Amino acid sequence: MGNSALRAHVETAQKTGVFQLKDRGLTEFPSELQKLTSNLRTIDLSNNKIESLPPMIIGKFTLLKSLSLNNNKLTVLPDELCNLKKLETLSLNNNHLRELPSTFGQLSALKTLSLSGNQLRALPPPLCSLRHLDVLDLSKNQIRSIPDAVGELQVIELNLNQNQISQISVKISCCPRLKVLRLEENCLELSMLPQSILSDSQICLLAVEGNLFEIKKLRELEGYDKYMERFTATKKKFA
Repeated sequence: MGNSALRAHVETAQKTGVFQLKDRGLTEFPSELQKLTSNLRTIDLSNNKIESLPPMIIGKFTLLKSLSLNNNKLTVLPDELCNLKKLETLSLNNNHLRELPSTFGQLSALKTLSLSGNQLRALPPPLCSLRHLDVLDLSKNQIRSIPDAVGELQVIELNLNQNQISQISVKISCCPRLKVLRLEENCLELSMLPQSILSDSQICLLAVEGNLFEIKKLRELEGYDKYMERFTATKKKFA
C-alpha cells in the first residue's frame, strides 16, 4: 500500500477519531498511528497479516474505545495493551493466540471481548477480574475444561461453542449475571453438565446441541422445568 494512501487515511482519522484499514495485506501495525495516540477512539485493522503489536505504541491510545484485529497472525499480546483504560470492545477473532497477558484484568472498561478461532487451551484467569465484561466469545478454541474460577465471571453472555470441553465446574451456576451460555459442539456427556445450571442459576438460554447426548435426555433432568420458566419469561420479555 502506497505512503500517500496511508497518509490520507491518517489525515481522515485525525478528524474523525476512526482509523480503518482492512484487507490491505499489512504485515505490521502502522507506525504512522503514533501521531494519533491522543485522538483515536476506534482502530480496525482486520483481515491483514499483522504478527505483533508494537509495545511502545499500543499502550498510548488513551482514548481508544474499540480495537479490532480480527483475521491477522497475532501470536502474543504485549502487556502494554492493558494500559488502554477506556477500551470497551476488543475483537481478536481468528488469530493464533495461546494465552492472554497476566495484566489483562487491567482493561477495566472492557464490555465485549471476542477471541473466537484462536488456540486457547483454558479459560484465561484474568478474565474473571473484568467487572464490566458483558459478552465473552471463546468459541472455536481448544478449551477442554471450565475451572472453578468461572464462578467469578461477570458476563451476561458466554460463548464456548466448538471447543473440546468435557468438564464444567458446578461454579458456573454462581455467575451472577450469566443469562446466555453456549456450549454447542463440545465433548460433554450429560452426566458432566452441572444440573444446577438448570435448577439454580440465572441462565435462561442454554445451547448444548452437538454434544455426546440427545437433547431429549436433557429435558428429563431435574430442574429442567425451572430452566424453562426462566427461558419462557425471557422470551416473553423480548416478544
